[in-house]
Amino acid sequence: MRITLFSVEEANRLLPEIRPQVERLRAMKREFDRLETRTEVMLVATSGAAADNPDAIELRGLSEKRRRLGENIGRGIGALHEKGALVKDLDKGLCDFYALAGDRLILLCWQLGESEIAFWHSLEDGYKGRQSLKNAGFE
Repeated sequence: MRITLFSVEEANRLLPEIRPQVERLRAMKREFDRLETRTEVMLVATSGAAADNPDAIELRGLSEKRRRLGENIGRGIGALHEKGALVKDLDKGLCDFYALAGDRLILLCWQLGESEIAFWHSLEDGYKGRQSLKNAGFE
């Protein structure tokens, strides 16, 4: 994977482009999770059922829909990664961007609902180590 380094300004300029993509991917992930739950129920319900059983037919349809949705999510994540945005958590709509703080590689951290990038964290700490950009002298 190619690493693209961003300034805070560069990453913020990318947000209007990636925000709708992340929103769509998050909605797709919710549907994927719903299908996953339904598939698990149907697996139990169809245990030992004949191939022409209506529940078995439904299960095959659910499995195919889930597979296609998973592929679409994977392609969407790949497209964001190509732009330099690292998708970290689709449920939160969380993305990171590589940046430098002096000579240290860090991640600028953004999630859906935030108007701009206002946090960063080290590569090791992840989301739980988010710190304000203002307190770190980035702005």
